[in-house]
Amino acid sequence: MSPGRLRVRVRRVRAVRLGPRSVAALVLVSAVGLASIAWPFLAPPEAAVNAHAQDAPWLFAGVLVLLVAVVAATISESGLGPKAVAMLGVLAATGAALRPLGAGTAGLEPMFFLMVLSGRVLGPGFGFVLGSVTMFASALLTGGVGPWMPFQMLSMGWFTMGAGLLPFPDRLRGRTELVLLAGYGFLAAFAYGVFMNAAGWPFLNPDGSDIAPDPDAGLAGNLARFTAYCLATSLGWDTGRAVMTVVLTLALGTPVLKALRRATRRAAFEAPVAFETPTGKTG
Repeated sequence: MSPGRLRVRVRRVRAVRLGPRSVAALVLVSAVGLASIAWPFLAPPEAAVNAHAQDAPWLFAGVLVLLVAVVAATISESGLGPKAVAMLGVLAATGAALRPLGAGTAGLEPMFFLMVLSGRVLGPGFGFVLGSVTMFASALLTGGVGPWMPFQMLSMGWFTMGAGLLPFPDRLRGRTELVLLAGYGFLAAFAYGVFMNAAGWPFLNPDGSDIAPDPDAGLAGNLARFTAYCLATSLGWDTGRAVMTVVLTLALGTPVLKALRRATRRAAFEAPVAFETPTGKTG
């Protein structure tokens, strides 16, 4: 048959698909992460966990082991080729290098906009892996290794994965897509700050503080204390992060999205090419 009578059909797929083991590991680590920040709101005053609050950060560092399991399971189930793995490394290194550029000034962290755009193009599976690996690399680069690191990895994984779950990834383009991503980045930047606050807030010294957790305050009382803690300690940083994410997304989103999509095609993130005859049969 003449080559001119063949049609090429390429079926687009996600860069990293979440298989059964990946989903199980992700659900487990998410459940542990949520439990580790929710217990001050739910534990009764007589609960034994309140007596060990100051020891908990080191116990919660076990989340890091579960995060490694998520990354390993996701990569092993996805069948990533060497080009795709290289792209993961390049994006993680770029994000890690961007983070310290503004982290010391009013929370201006340019890495967040790159995570939003990468998650959008490369899908939720790749997004979670990329967010976690980027934060891990950033911690090593800046010397920020500590009990808080697993929570940073988890929250950044969620942040980037969420961008991959936004609707119409293959159809929405142009200004509308940028507005969608900017809106998500704005809200998710605050959510990231709230999650990190919740990870550290339970370990404040309660003596003489109106914003530290109080086992006797109940759910409503502790929610009020936590809200006051967020407003007093991190609102400015979270606002700076959110605004910078919006500005960079709107200003640089179009060329960065094009570059990421071009790199995705070259890295063979798409399914193998299938040839169709005029009758619709594949060859």
